[in-house]
Amino acid sequence: MLSLDLHPIFRNNRDIDVAMRQFLVRAARSGAPVAEIIPGKGSGQLQSRVLSFLDQKHIKKLYARREPDPNNSGRVLVYFQ
Repeated sequence: MLSLDLHPIFRNNRDIDVAMRQFLVRAARSGAPVAEIIPGKGSGQLQSRVLSFLDQKHIKKLYARREPDPNNSGRVLVYFQ
């Protein structure tokens, strides 16, 4: 499973957006059925940011669905078609 850990760049909003965009394009092209983005548990602000990013109209075109991992609140799963 492809994985993007946001811990090293969590303080820089521009780096987060660039990293997530590049990761999603790479994951979609790879043919992997699912990928994970790890914002961590923390206060939940970074996870909210990740979900908001994924809900943008032009980003939604890259994946089939997304959901917070029911078994790990610090991880978001992104499913591709």
